[in-house]
Amino acid sequence: MENKELEIGPSQLIRQRFSKAAESYEKEATVQRRIATTMNQLLQRELSPSVIRQVLEIGCGTGIFSRLLVRTFSPERMLLNDLCPEMKYNLQDLLNPQIRFQPGDAENYPFPDRYHLIASCSALQWFKDPGAFFTKAHSLLAPSGILAFSTFGKENMKEIAALTGQGLPYLSLREITGMLSPDYALIHASEEQITKTFPTAMEVLYHLKRTGVTGIQQQQWTKERLSRFCSEYNRIFNVDGSLPLTYHPIYIIAKKK
Repeated sequence: MENKELEIGPSQLIRQRFSKAAESYEKEATVQRRIATTMNQLLQRELSPSVIRQVLEIGCGTGIFSRLLVRTFSPERMLLNDLCPEMKYNLQDLLNPQIRFQPGDAENYPFPDRYHLIASCSALQWFKDPGAFFTKAHSLLAPSGILAFSTFGKENMKEIAALTGQGLPYLSLREITGMLSPDYALIHASEEQITKTFPTAMEVLYHLKRTGVTGIQQQQWTKERLSRFCSEYNRIFNVDGSLPLTYHPIYIIAKKK
């Protein structure tokens, strides 16, 4: 990690790391792809494509979830948003006069209103104030519009948190549904845990780097710290020669009251 990363804020650091991982993300993000597939299947089960005409996707990244949404709903218009402007180059097969890309911080960007669906997959855990975003989304939705998203719960990457003492302030399913209850009627709420295994602790770290999810941690990986991390990861978590990394996705579909 370069020292200059220590001089920038969390949003800039997240943007920088996801931008660097854009090329490797498609291949490496197998869990995120599985989550996107599950989220899309839930939407197919709960919603009629005919009522989803205007779509806003938050945190579109390289477009894994975006392509599923386009195939499922064939929206009349769709706005793809991501913090990283560089993601536009990964979306060229999607973009046309009906599907546009708008970079920017979704918590602050002044989106036009009246969407039938605001969707997001594996992105809201990075937000400073998810509750404020839920309120903002409510104002952007058409009457009876849908807010649908996946995020991550408290057990997410628990192995990393146990060894480094660092992690995002993940919310529980109950906390999220509590935030939504004043303005939304829940259609679906569920969670699961997915375990991805690796042969070594170094492979765990490479996986995190290649998906950009090293997030807002700014500590330098000295040789000594790296050696200690790998040794402890293997000592504590090794199961029959494999090292686990836990993902804890939460799935929400809610209708605007």
